[in-house]
Amino acid sequence: MTFVCGGLCARSSSADRQAKGREELHHDTLRMSKTLARDIAQFLKVNERYRSWEQLPEKFLGTSSQLPGDAVVEVVLDLWNAGGHRCRWAAVTLLRRHPTALRSVRWKPLEEMGNQMGNWGDVDIFASLAGPAWRTGQISDWRVHRWARSENRWWRRAALVCTVFLNRRSVGGEGDVPRTTAVCELLAADRDDMVVKGMSWALRELIPIDRESVERFLGQHDAVLAARVKREVRNKLTTGLKNPRPKRNGARGQRST
Repeated sequence: MTFVCGGLCARSSSADRQAKGREELHHDTLRMSKTLARDIAQFLKVNERYRSWEQLPEKFLGTSSQLPGDAVVEVVLDLWNAGGHRCRWAAVTLLRRHPTALRSVRWKPLEEMGNQMGNWGDVDIFASLAGPAWRTGQISDWRVHRWARSENRWWRRAALVCTVFLNRRSVGGEGDVPRTTAVCELLAADRDDMVVKGMSWALRELIPIDRESVERFLGQHDAVLAARVKREVRNKLTTGLKNPRPKRNGARGQRST
C-alpha cells in the first residue's frame, strides 16, 4: 500500500508541476502580448509619419514571432481597441507577417473588432482580415450573410468588401462567383450610400473572373440596383474604367463647346 500511495503521490506532484508550468507560461505570454501592443501603439503615437500599413520595425516583428498565433490575435485586438487607423493597420501588418496568426483568426475576435467600425476606412481594414478568413473557411458563409442583413451600414458594407478578397488575385483571391453574388443579392436593393459604393466595388472586382455573371446579375436586378451601381459597373464592362473621362471634341488641346 505504501508503494502504491507513493507512486500516486509522485504522479500527482508531477501533474501539479506541469499545470503550474503551463499557468506560468500562459501568464508570461499574456504579459508579453500586452507589452507588445502597448509598445507598438506608443511607437506610432511618437512617430506620426510611420506607414504602419506597410511595415513595422523588426523589433516588434521579432517579438511577435516568439508568440503563438492566438496570442498575436490578442495583440491585434488590443491594437484595434486603441483606435485610429494607424494602430488598426499595424494590427493587420502584424498578423500578415506572423507565420500562423492569420490562420488563428475566427469570428469572435473579428466581430469584436467589427463592432467598432465607424467609417469606410475601418471597414476596409476589417475586410482585409475577414475577407481572407472567409476565403479559407475560417468563418462561414452564414456569418457573412448575417453581416449583410445587419441594421448597421458598416456591417453591410463589410460583407460586400469581403467579397473583394475572394476575387482579387493580387490579395490571393482565385474567384468565387456563387459566394460573391449571394452577398450582392442580399443587398441589391440597399440604398445606403456606403453600401451602394461597396456593391459597385464588389461587382467590378468580379468582372475579370466572370464578366457574363456580372452582366447577368445587372440584368436580373436592374429594377432594384442603385443608378450608381449600374453606371459604374457598366462603365467598367465597356471601357475598363469605373468613371471614364468624357471624350474631347476637335483638335488636340481644343476644348469642346
